[in-house]
Amino acid sequence: MNFSLEQLLAFVTVYEHLSFSKAAVKLNKHRTTIGQVITNLEDQLAVSLFERIGRSVEPTEDGHLLYHYAKQAIEQARVFDKIALSLSYGGLERVVIAYPSFIPHQALYLIRQQLAQDFPTMRVEFLVRGRDEIKQGIVDGSIHFGLANIHDSTAIHSFDSTFLGHVEFLPYVQTDGRLAQMNKASVLSELQIERQFMLKSLLDEGLGDKFVFSANNEQVDQLALVIKMIKEGLGWAWLPKALSDSQFAVEGVSQLELDLILEGMKLPISLWCPHAKNIKEVKSSIVKAVNDHVQKYKPR
Repeated sequence: MNFSLEQLLAFVTVYEHLSFSKAAVKLNKHRTTIGQVITNLEDQLAVSLFERIGRSVEPTEDGHLLYHYAKQAIEQARVFDKIALSLSYGGLERVVIAYPSFIPHQALYLIRQQLAQDFPTMRVEFLVRGRDEIKQGIVDGSIHFGLANIHDSTAIHSFDSTFLGHVEFLPYVQTDGRLAQMNKASVLSELQIERQFMLKSLLDEGLGDKFVFSANNEQVDQLALVIKMIKEGLGWAWLPKALSDSQFAVEGVSQLELDLILEGMKLPISLWCPHAKNIKEVKSSIVKAVNDHVQKYKPR
């Protein structure tokens, strides 16, 4: 059976917008053209993909089923295109690495240290970005690598994804402060009314239900500012467990041990990047830095 990527792209775009007109605008085509492309595809497949309802459309049961396969075919074609283009390029002189604000700074330091060792002349820029911004940046080429939370991410995309592990979060309080000195039986209920600082990036990625513990909570954009305010005794927060590592320990902030919390809340993190020959070695360097850190502090 012969059908083109143009037909699949038209089908996917109409499916996602539920409109021939909107799909035509998205693809910079005339509405009549999009309608004819879909009709031709339906004839070739011998199935009906959409129910026409006035100016809008609704996918049929067959349309719902075929959409996912069409989407994957388009993404694979994009991967092919990017890999083919990358073959003609040399090494990178500059890379942009994007990350959400809850990524521990020590992980970023170790990545930069490894890149400095492996690529001494390469410029590296670190930018705080949300998951959707990271995804868009990789697609449009403005971001080379992204450390992304994948707790509810779908598998359909046109870039490379390498699972790195989990960032574990634990409650942190002021060292020797009131919360740190309370007995374990009382402190849990106290956390529910004490001021809680919430990293905005966690809320932006839909993790409020997972991390908001106190009704008295405030959003903060930067991890460093949250740590500073905890040190001053202004409240508490869920912070990366890595802050307790001896090599990167932060003075004035301590992990709060609770009988009801045997281990922290964990977020899966992946390294996103384009499928490109010229960044393959850089990716290996980043993955090595993260793996070395994970193995060093892995419980024995």
